[in-house]
Amino acid sequence: MTKRRVSIIGAVVMVAILVTTAFTGCARTDERNETIRFVDAQWDTQTFLVYVAAFIVEHGYGYDVTVETASNVVGLKAIELGEIDVHMEVASISLREPHQALLETGLGEDLGVPYTPVTQFWAVPTYMIEGDAERGIEPMIPDVESVFDMAEHWELFRDPEEPEKGRFYSCIPGWQCEETNAHKMEAYGLDEYYTVFTPGSDTALATSLITAYERGQPWFGYYWQPTWVLGVVDVTPLSEPPYDEDLWNEENKYACEYPREDNHIVAATSLQERAPDVREFLLRFNIPLDVINSMLVYLVDTGQDAPDAADWFFTGYEEIWTEWVSDDVAARVRAAL
Repeated sequence: MTKRRVSIIGAVVMVAILVTTAFTGCARTDERNETIRFVDAQWDTQTFLVYVAAFIVEHGYGYDVTVETASNVVGLKAIELGEIDVHMEVASISLREPHQALLETGLGEDLGVPYTPVTQFWAVPTYMIEGDAERGIEPMIPDVESVFDMAEHWELFRDPEEPEKGRFYSCIPGWQCEETNAHKMEAYGLDEYYTVFTPGSDTALATSLITAYERGQPWFGYYWQPTWVLGVVDVTPLSEPPYDEDLWNEENKYACEYPREDNHIVAATSLQERAPDVREFLLRFNIPLDVINSMLVYLVDTGQDAPDAADWFFTGYEEIWTEWVSDDVAARVRAAL
């Protein structure tokens, strides 16, 4: 692949510097007149998804492809203006207003979810419930299923700074979940048994879990996925009351499970006429969450960038991506690899 700079996206959205990457390489036998334009909003999962989809669209379906760097909001506006065709991961909660604004114009549409939705939860290492025979770890809390069961076991998690209580590892300073977790502790009556410990960074939170995991020690806290950390350690989320919009507020102390965040593939509705085969492919596109976590581990272990993980995915998970496409398209993708 080669890179070239071009002028893109019109005056309204020139608030961002956009770098276009043109995919070149293997000759195609069924070249199309259309160019399919992806936006790269530049976080690891989204960039990875872009490069996987773009490779298939170019080499499998025969379209010219560009990947254009822009912020989320600019990318969505560019779909409305007809300057971008596909955004592979729109976080529907954090981008609700610009996302809905685009859909209401009729110029963009949701084409499903790129991977199992983002989840947030309270958890313990799985060996605490099930044990780990290979490491000689016996189950410590085999009866635990829900957050309410944790009141009986606080002594296992004794806080070294406040030893009369257990320690709950909470969210990162400044994230909304820091405040939410504190309220949930009160709602579940666990504030009598646990301190809410706020790590100084996501690295500190990851270190606390990984260190406990490597030592086979107790750990109780908040986590989310996708994340490379849960590609390394095995945790069991504890059940909470089902999500209820009426409970999800400060007055009711967020006394239920976190809402699931469906991130969406969003595309220009013009693809229905211009590239219906690409639209159908995107409707089938979905990667299991454990593979996304493994991809993030791969980036951490190798020090590579998200675009480099596309080759790792194509060679290691052929059984996944070949389900999205016909045999002929799959054969062309293999040849391009």
